[in-house]
Amino acid sequence: MITTILIIIHVAVCIALIMIILLQTGKGADMGAAFGGGSGQTLFGSTGASTFLSKATTVVVIVFMLTSLSLAYISSHRIGDSVVMEQKAPADKQSAPAAPEKSAPSKPVDSLPAKPAQ
Repeated sequence: MITTILIIIHVAVCIALIMIILLQTGKGADMGAAFGGGSGQTLFGSTGASTFLSKATTVVVIVFMLTSLSLAYISSHRIGDSVVMEQKAPADKQSAPAAPEKSAPSKPVDSLPAKPAQ
């Protein structure tokens, strides 16, 4: 139950982290904004977007790391047995001879037809 909730949160945080990183501008875009490259048309103002997205990235990364560590801890400390451990390993065909199949009795070797004389 808790694992399912953590996985859902983890996937949502992954998607949010991807979106936040893609929304950020590169470091080279600061020079263009300094010469009036549309900084007045941004949603958060000239410096507000970078500050808001930086803080949002930090928060989302911290949540991502916490969910990653939690899922790793839960996965490594399972109490129940694994499904794989319940299955028996298949017998190796080379190391163990196969059991003879039960079939109808075959004819004895002496009763085979003789070769015709030449």
